[in-house]
Formats: sequence, C-alpha cells, structure tokens
Amino acid sequence: MRLIECVGAIAAALLLYACKSDDRPARIVDPDGASRAALHRAVTAALNGADVTLADDALTRSSQLIIEPAVHRDAQNTRIMGREVREPVHFVLLKHGGECVLQAQATRQRWVLAATRCAAE
Repeated sequence: MRLIECVGAIAAALLLYACKSDDRPARIVDPDGASRAALHRAVTAALNGADVTLADDALTRSSQLIIEPAVHRDAQNTRIMGREVREPVHFVLLKHGGECVLQAQATRQRWVLAATRCAAE
C-alpha cells in the first residue's frame, strides 16, 4: 500500500511539471475594459490589496510587467529623500493551454486572467 502511495505522489509531481512545461511567455491581444480589469485584480491580489496604476497597454508589447514601489512624497508633493529599500515586483504573462496566466516571478504564484486573450511571444 505504501508503494502505491509513493508511486501516486511521484506521478502527480510529474504531471504538475509536465503541465507547467507547456507555459509560454505571452502578450495580451486586443485588450478591452474586461481584460484590463482582470489584470488589475490579479496584480492587486498579488500585492496584498495595494492600489496600483497600470498603463492601458500593459502586457501588450511584452510578457514582462514590473511594478515599482510608490514614491513617498510630502504634503507639498515633493519627493521625500532617502533610500528606497523596497524592490520592484516582477510578473510574467504566460499562455497555458487556452488560458492567460499572470505569474509572480519571486513566488511563482499564479492568477488566471478571465476575459483576456493572449498570444505566445
């Protein structure tokens, strides 16, 4: 019985690896309001609810998306001097089967982008 469990676990791991190996970097094709909203929701979720501003053409020219930390400003809207210790967050858009999947590079966490069409690069 123990051997069967081990073989099952190995088979599941190989299947997961095989599925991920089908991923190809992709770009968003024909973006619209629904696809922009799906991307915004995924990035916001990845950043634990942080408010982000994305360009309308985000992920349409490249599979890479880099989110820079917000710049701290004072009451007069002047940049506060000091060392920025927060790192940018890197994402990649992947075509996985028929789905467009946003993946955080550091954590490999993934979000399927509903109502979004993408094409492999």
